[in-house]
Amino acid sequence: MIAVDRGRYTCVGPDAGPDDPTITAMRARELGRKSVVVGDRVGLVGDTSGALGSLARIVRIAERRSVLRRTAEDDATTAEGRLERVVVANADQLVIVSALADPPPRTGFIDRCLVAAYDADIEPLLCLTKADLAGPEAVLGYYTELELPYVLIRPDSDLDALRALLAGRISVLVGHSGVGKSTLVNRLVPEAERAVGVVSAIGRGRHTSTSAVALRLPPTPGAKGDPGWIVDTPGVRSFGLAHVSAESLLHGFPDLVEATVDCPANCQHTAEETACALDAWVAAGKADPRRLASYRRLLASRSGEGDLRGEVDHRGPGEGDQRGPDAPPAGS
Repeated sequence: MIAVDRGRYTCVGPDAGPDDPTITAMRARELGRKSVVVGDRVGLVGDTSGALGSLARIVRIAERRSVLRRTAEDDATTAEGRLERVVVANADQLVIVSALADPPPRTGFIDRCLVAAYDADIEPLLCLTKADLAGPEAVLGYYTELELPYVLIRPDSDLDALRALLAGRISVLVGHSGVGKSTLVNRLVPEAERAVGVVSAIGRGRHTSTSAVALRLPPTPGAKGDPGWIVDTPGVRSFGLAHVSAESLLHGFPDLVEATVDCPANCQHTAEETACALDAWVAAGKADPRRLASYRRLLASRSGEGDLRGEVDHRGPGEGDQRGPDAPPAGS
């Protein structure tokens, strides 16, 4: 299933080619309240010809091999935190799109996406756009211990390296508004014509995509095999993790996991835990202190403590915050 729009679901057959018609379907009543999301593999009955005006019915949803979720907030005690949203099903890779400038990168948001990726058991890929405006050293230095795969994108660069990483996979693109995600999608799939917005003068992007949609990547000349699919998602301002357990949250910080072997039983890993081994691990230079601070910030936000927006903001030397005294902290 590749798109959802007002109760109508757009599907493609398992052997459909890029020029074959799509199939419009509706949910069958027997599915009950079970949600159907982009990426789901479904069983159809009725008119599956794809002819204009035809309508099939979705009667079965196959077991999902991966589910990428998010909540509006981290705190499960709130209504927003309890409202869990499935972003996409059956994805292989989460492509975290972050601009290196205008707007500046928010590693706190990237950390959240990494937690969500590891929790969904899908591989992360960091896609750094606007590499013509700033260098990647600060961001890559923050993730040195993770050996996180990444690709740099400039307006005039070819996308061969990115296409190679997308080939044969279903990849979900996520990112703050204004980071150039829709522009990137339009370059990868020119016929997609996803709306492209303009970043405001204060560096905060406007939302340009309003619904998730799966797009088949065009074949690369000379390349063999499946070029893959990308799922473009709406620009998001937050990636809540209320659905992720505290234990699973740590898995988003693999550079800290080994240290917890020396923690006492039932250690909560907070700053108040005087016997927590994470502090000694960082003091010994085995992890970046900013990574520990980010992990503990996420822990605190799960219980409604701390500012959910207080993420790390990596700027180049001399780049001040020009958003005004009343703007929210960077990293939102």
